[in-house]
Amino acid sequence: MSHRPALFAFRKVAAAVILAAAMPAAMAWTSKPVRMLVPAPAGGTMDVIARVLAEQLTVDLGQPVVVDNKPGAGGGIAINTLLAAPADGQTILVTLTNVFTEVPQVMKVSFDPVKDVKPVAAVSKVTMVLVGSPDLPARDLPALIRYVKANPGKLSFASPSAGTVGHYAGMIMNQKAGIDLQHVPFAGSPPALTQVMGGQIAVMYDGMVTSLPMIKAGKLRPYALAAKQRSPLLPQVPTFAELGYPDIDFSNWGGVFVSARVPAEVSQKIQAAVYKAASKPHVQERFAALGMEPVPAQGLPELSQALRTEYERNAGIVKTYHIQP
Repeated sequence: MSHRPALFAFRKVAAAVILAAAMPAAMAWTSKPVRMLVPAPAGGTMDVIARVLAEQLTVDLGQPVVVDNKPGAGGGIAINTLLAAPADGQTILVTLTNVFTEVPQVMKVSFDPVKDVKPVAAVSKVTMVLVGSPDLPARDLPALIRYVKANPGKLSFASPSAGTVGHYAGMIMNQKAGIDLQHVPFAGSPPALTQVMGGQIAVMYDGMVTSLPMIKAGKLRPYALAAKQRSPLLPQVPTFAELGYPDIDFSNWGGVFVSARVPAEVSQKIQAAVYKAASKPHVQERFAALGMEPVPAQGLPELSQALRTEYERNAGIVKTYHIQP
């Protein structure tokens, strides 16, 4: 399948951030090695974003950018490591927004997710897709709902973790469609997808980065996208909104975060360097091929507001749908 539509979109975004690439301050960000924390193990979505960026930043800065995976505690280990480091911009965090906007809603954390950190650059968006085993008799979402209703109490849905939007989407869908899929949380997408592909669990609400290769290989059947528009990577798959469930609209964006104590001028230099790296054609192509979509370039205040808005929206969902860890 061609990635040209997604790649074209990335290049449009790249054009919007060329101003960042042109800023001399970007190259003045640092003359020392940079530590890039990732709150997940190697191989996942966050790790892939980090390594693609780290490779290009190393070239651009002329300094090693070292990826340091620190999974655990719903992202808390990496975030606390970031907050404990000197606020000089030499330690940064690459993550998806869910560690700040989803997990803290249902898990006690030792940091304030909207006050202790600040986003400096958003480089990609990960859309969620509902997938199931090709062996399921249901071939589309209406048929899946009928199948679940015909088997009350017998089927379940997986999520990468309790408190993620994969969990939220399943609970919302249960209420909106009048079904009773039981939630089974896992420690990440890969083990959950294994159970779904094996038929032990009916379906999963998963990020497209991890599901797309399995969909292409015929090992998963996609039912619907949790997005406002169809994806150019899966143009045949409808959105939940098209099918009558507009509340199922979730995506996380990935990017670079720093401690809130990092001075604004340093944050701006980091932003310029990251946007320059992300604008490279081979970086855009890599993200697009992985199933990520572009996000518009935004300034520091806009990024912080976007994070707060997402956090508040998820807080409302947790309260409205009585989602528990």
